[in-house]
Amino acid sequence: MAEETTTVSRPGPVRRGALMGAVFLMATSAIGPGFITQTTQFTVRLGAAFAFAIVLSILIDIAVQLNVWRVIGVSGTRAQDLGNKVLPGLGYAMAALVVFGGLVFNVGNVAGTSLGLDALMGVDVKIGGTVSALIAIAIFLSKRAGVAMDRIVIVLGVLMIGLTLYVAIVSGPPVGDAMRQAVFPDQIDFLAITTLIGGTVGGYITYAGAHRLVDAGVTGPERVVEVSRSSIMSLLVTGVMRLVLFLAVLGVVAGGVTLAGSNPTADAFQHAAGELGLRMFGIILWAASITSVVGAAYTSISFLVTFSPKLERVRNWLVVAFVAVSAAVFLLLDQAPTTLLVLAGSLNGLILPVGFGALLWVALRRRDLLGGYRYPRWLLTIGVVAWLLTVYLGVSSLGGMAALWK
Repeated sequence: MAEETTTVSRPGPVRRGALMGAVFLMATSAIGPGFITQTTQFTVRLGAAFAFAIVLSILIDIAVQLNVWRVIGVSGTRAQDLGNKVLPGLGYAMAALVVFGGLVFNVGNVAGTSLGLDALMGVDVKIGGTVSALIAIAIFLSKRAGVAMDRIVIVLGVLMIGLTLYVAIVSGPPVGDAMRQAVFPDQIDFLAITTLIGGTVGGYITYAGAHRLVDAGVTGPERVVEVSRSSIMSLLVTGVMRLVLFLAVLGVVAGGVTLAGSNPTADAFQHAAGELGLRMFGIILWAASITSVVGAAYTSISFLVTFSPKLERVRNWLVVAFVAVSAAVFLLLDQAPTTLLVLAGSLNGLILPVGFGALLWVALRRRDLLGGYRYPRWLLTIGVVAWLLTVYLGVSSLGGMAALWK
């Protein structure tokens, strides 16, 4: 069905850095340490059959992100404010869920920075996490925090994709078997699918790129082209990273190597490319983690500042406090970082259906909030199907989540 929009004036120019910043903010948040750790653990457990979970999660991510970016971008309104307009109080509940889930995930992100620096330079995990948190805080205390954040996530995002691609090539994965099992898997693991979805499009990650576009002023029915293009680019970046990381680890596992339990991804990279591989992994994990620390803090706080002008005025300080609390919890927590990262992804997978459902309701019933924009039926249809799947997968994974914490 052809898309129709209301007649609007020609939009003004958009800062390209802001668009690319939104793309990579969502993408680097999605391919953070949680995803890296989850991919390794599930590849070890499922082997080539994990390809099915990756493909299914990519399809669901496409349906979710195309709808989320479209609704928020066209309306020019953040998710929590749309929630309150759909049902009074719903936006506050969404904010509470996202901020709580973002905090849990950000503790895992800080843990990821510590594992990265440990692999890169042998730095103690507590020291590495603290130093990385201070770097993230410095970004938000800079005079041009928005521009700094955009540039940093773009550079680090390109770097980690390039390095992971190299390791995927030298590890020699069984690509043919992976392609077959992407369609006809030997086994299906609901926890793996839900965790991947939660780690790449659940919780705060769902809204990271779209909220950045709102802050950059790229909104309204006249901006549909830019919004759609940005959402598609972010999905391509995350999809490529997901596939190359899976293939890099699969090549090692398929060769019969038993990975170390304390930092299995580092062990996989070392087996694939020797000492250089280990150092490269350190760079990749640290880059993925620090960009995710930035994305989690920025997006989680974006769910709070619209509730009061006073909160908006101290926005950067709230972000700094969010990072500081995340680091403090990491330093005090005894739970293994790898377990925490997997659990955080599963938690965000359970949060996803709530906020996503509210945005779909706006597309279905509240055209007034979209400036009269006629929402495409095909896009709404795939969104509803994806929402039903997220509900089913979230419920199915509850037993597996409980087992993770034992």
